[in-house]
Amino acid sequence: MKTKVLMVCLGNICRSPLAEGILKNKVNPKSIFVDSAGTGGYHIGNKPDSRSIDVAKKYGIDISNQRCRKFSYSDFEEFDYIYVMDTNNYNHIMSLARNESDVNKVMLLLEENNIDIKEVPDPYYDAADGFEHVFHLIDTACIAIAMKLKTH
Repeated sequence: MKTKVLMVCLGNICRSPLAEGILKNKVNPKSIFVDSAGTGGYHIGNKPDSRSIDVAKKYGIDISNQRCRKFSYSDFEEFDYIYVMDTNNYNHIMSLARNESDVNKVMLLLEENNIDIKEVPDPYYDAADGFEHVFHLIDTACIAIAMKLKTH
């Protein structure tokens, strides 16, 4: 049975699509399924932001086929790990949790790093260099997550 990991941000167009693509690039798809979602339904069905697509492509990762979707209650049942990009979205997801099992699946993405930064900043209103910074924060966390998943 596959381990299932969900990456979550606000709109599912900048950070969580990058996290999905980066982690997919680091794990065996036969044993680990990775998806992403947003807490807001602003961009349902849309491709990720072109700046996210561009920075991922720069590092050999294609996220252009992803489509935005909104987080749903069924995601608690479907996924083993739910990684959230920032505190606001973390609190939103936790408010939807129905029981301790749901709560135990949710964590901030950067908690997997041993760094002082705990939130992945939203680069939506930034220039391209904001996306570059976010890519590297997420990449570092995904290295730790991939190692963790290989030992489980």
